Amino acid sequence: MAVTDQTPPQITGVPGARALGAIAGAAPLSLRFEANWKLRLVLLRVLGAAMILSSTGLWLVPGAGADPEMNLIRIGVSVAFLLVGLILMTAHEPGSQPEACFDPVRRELRVLQRDSRGRPRTVLRRGYETLGGARLTASSVQMYESDGSLLIELPVSSAGMRSHLRDQLSGAVRILT
Repeated sequence: MAVTDQTPPQITGVPGARALGAIAGAAPLSLRFEANWKLRLVLLRVLGAAMILSSTGLWLVPGAGADPEMNLIRIGVSVAFLLVGLILMTAHEPGSQPEACFDPVRRELRVLQRDSRGRPRTVLRRGYETLGGARLTASSVQMYESDGSLLIELPVSSAGMRSHLRDQLSGAVRILT
């Protein structure tokens, strides 16, 4: 493993004032854990549409309307398919997924989980100095323990977010390549 060592440039004039001002003005970087919800939502909506269509399709079957008991069963089944189809069509992404926050002021990584009332609760807090390293790839950031084991892997949505994270972690955490 190769490690890049990027030391921050020295500021001339007042040595700590500008650096302190830059850190104080920096906002924490937050990343969300993501499952492949887009694919799941598409599949749920396709299944919901199929169930809604099948609820009406039960009435289009030729020759099945002669028996009154069968019509009662078809009504129950078509109403059930219609309700389940509507539920699947209106499914949405859950909002209670954990969120990772890289705090430049406190120099720590926090993982927050929202409770039943919607308030964030810290489930993991690690200082940058206790982390073993970080590997930034095109689509994710991997944080490692001091012993080299993987602590957490987070998706990174853009190149700007990846460079912002690299700038924040450089000098505090070993950047692995």
